Order: sequence, then C-alpha cells, then structure tokens
Amino acid sequence: MSDLLSPIIAVMEEDHEAFWCFVGFMRKARHNFRLDEVGIRRQLKTVSQIIKRKDSHLYRHLQKLQAEDCFFLYRMVVVLFRRELTFEQTMCLWEVMWADQHAIRAGIGRSTWARIRLHAPPTDDLLLYAIAACVLQRRKLIIEKYSSMDEYCGS
Repeated sequence: MSDLLSPIIAVMEEDHEAFWCFVGFMRKARHNFRLDEVGIRRQLKTVSQIIKRKDSHLYRHLQKLQAEDCFFLYRMVVVLFRRELTFEQTMCLWEVMWADQHAIRAGIGRSTWARIRLHAPPTDDLLLYAIAACVLQRRKLIIEKYSSMDEYCGS
C-alpha cells in the first residue's frame, strides 16, 4: 500500500486530507484487491487483447510461453507503475490517467477514443494501454531472449 500512498502523501499538506484522498483512491482501485482477483484478471485480459490486436507475432510468442494471460504484468496493474517509474514519472502518469478519466466522464474527447478503439479492445483505461505499450516496446527482447516463463520477463 505504501507504493500507492506515498505519491498522495507527497502532494497533500495535511494528513487528514491525504487520508481521505487515499480512501477515495482505494475505492476506485478496490477491484485490484479482491480475493478472487476478478478485477486484476479482467484488466490483464484486456492488456492481452491489446497486445494480440497490435502485435500478433508477439502474442503468439507469449502463447508459446504460456504467458498470454499477461500475469507477469500483475504488479504493474496493482501498483499503477509505481515501481517501474521514478516518483516524478509516476506522479505525471497518474495525473494524466486521472485527467483522462475525468475527461471521459465529462464527455470530452470521446470521438478521439472512439477512433482509437476501432482497433483495440473496448476500454477507457489509459493505464492498460500504457502497460501494453511497455510490453510492445520490449517486443524484441521478449521474443529473442525468453523461451520459457522460468526466465524473468520484467527486465
């Protein structure tokens, strides 16, 4: 939880404000912490679908590794990139994700997203696209270096 709380504490001057912001944050992220893992698995499936649609060769390689479920990305989803990025990068990404969600709720930018979604799974979750983009950026490394899931794909 400290991965998720530390950025909030850093920007909030008052502890009680940080607490209530964290409560609100966790309400939105609660699906990531269900015991049955339904929320996480749904998100990982969406990432898998994005990869499949954007790079079928990489997806087939993940299938060969029995990693098409994208479970190796579990941590990225749970901590919203907090461990993969610097503190400043995390703050920037989170702000962009929250602004994007706010814009979608306000009805701003739907036409752009509608065009993008013609070639991607139906999700408004920018985080999932960012995670898929990270995997796609490491395409060559994953295909050339990893021949089994015994090897660590997080490098």
